[in-house]
Amino acid sequence: MSDYWRWSGAETARNVRNGSVSASAVIRSSLDRLHAVNGKINAVVGFCDEEALETAAAIDGKVEMGEDPGILAGVPVTIKCNTDQAGHPSTNGLRLQKDLIAETDNPVVANLKKAGAVIVGRTNTPAFSLRWFTRNSLHGHTRNPHDPALTPGGSSGGASAATASGIGAIGHGTDIGGSVRYPAYACGLNGLRPSLGRIPAVNFTAPDRHIGAQIMAVSGPLARCMDDIQLGLAAMSQPDPRDAWYVPVSDDQPALPKRAALCCAPEGLDVDPVVVEALRDAAGRLRDDGWEVDEVDCPSLRTAAAIQAVLWVSDFRRSVMGAIEKEGDPDAIFVIEQLERHAGNYGVEPLMDALQTRFGLVRDWQTFLTRYPVLLLPVSGEKPFPDLLDIQSPESFDRVLEAQLTQVALPTLGIPALTVATGKDGTTPLGVQLVGPKYREDILIAAGRVLERARPAIEPIDPVTS
Repeated sequence: MSDYWRWSGAETARNVRNGSVSASAVIRSSLDRLHAVNGKINAVVGFCDEEALETAAAIDGKVEMGEDPGILAGVPVTIKCNTDQAGHPSTNGLRLQKDLIAETDNPVVANLKKAGAVIVGRTNTPAFSLRWFTRNSLHGHTRNPHDPALTPGGSSGGASAATASGIGAIGHGTDIGGSVRYPAYACGLNGLRPSLGRIPAVNFTAPDRHIGAQIMAVSGPLARCMDDIQLGLAAMSQPDPRDAWYVPVSDDQPALPKRAALCCAPEGLDVDPVVVEALRDAAGRLRDDGWEVDEVDCPSLRTAAAIQAVLWVSDFRRSVMGAIEKEGDPDAIFVIEQLERHAGNYGVEPLMDALQTRFGLVRDWQTFLTRYPVLLLPVSGEKPFPDLLDIQSPESFDRVLEAQLTQVALPTLGIPALTVATGKDGTTPLGVQLVGPKYREDILIAAGRVLERARPAIEPIDPVTS
């Protein structure tokens, strides 16, 4: 069996485009890897073998004819199962939606296909894509390939487990409360939550979403290297008028100063010393590269998290509470009960107040990020959690939610954030989070490259099962 599945997306696309290897050979290798390891982690829950091989053959035909096969020519990717892909069910981890077959590709899927990417599988998510853990009553339980005692993250836990294990070079994820950034952290990857509107995305199997999801939910790439994060962003972010929030962003933007802020424990967050050490090491790496780094307080995250709770739970109460009861997934029922407890009052007035407060808070953050184009924050106050910690008790849920302050707060603001893997503590992956100005994913990737050079390259791992 060939080992093309080990290649990065950038390496794959380069070799397919110049004719050194066929896309068909790469995809056969990727599918072999998928079927060899997926049973150990249950990351991929929808299989695309026949389509993938047909797509690869079409790419090979373009190369032979001298046509442009796309910037992701022959690159194996996965799509999260809450996202429309024509001919496949958009299950969102729900038995209620196991037969909800998409007729039209979500724009993010369409863009990946246009770029020459080859979809090899659809990845697992918790029911309703609701948690930082990945288990549901339809598809089952996804495991962290580094250590099955740890969460693989959520809600893009299937994407992170797959990408870490060599099932695809780039995993597609969605993030409304950390669902790209946290799975990347838990599985030792890099994960980009782009600015609101940067990547067009909309599902046509469901009604348009309410305001909370409209201004907080985004799609983004997970990958083992920064080259693939950049390629994934370039491919996914092509124009599509079907997303009303889409914003075209020029690649030619003014240089920003190499100035960063470090905030290890925002607003009194209790942060594990190992996490703090990783942050301080990352700050030192940036300084060594010529960056100015100041340790300062950032604008409020707790206010942003409170707004996020109001927006998120208001959306759920309006649109899916009946479905949660009908689906009957015990994990989802427990989690939504805890979220409602934290959200408190609801109705038109609290929602309007939250949106008004958000306006001033975004202004504060934009002003701060003008002075400090990169902010170093914890991904989480804790190392990746023991699996299923959130449903052990209300107290355990509260512990998880508090540690995830930066995960739930940042989507409220519409700004980009990037998880960068930094190494391990034993079997436990570690990383840091970089936050930047709206539509300036480029400076986050540049800073991420500095940190990437400071550690060995991330290679696909063979899943650990016990």
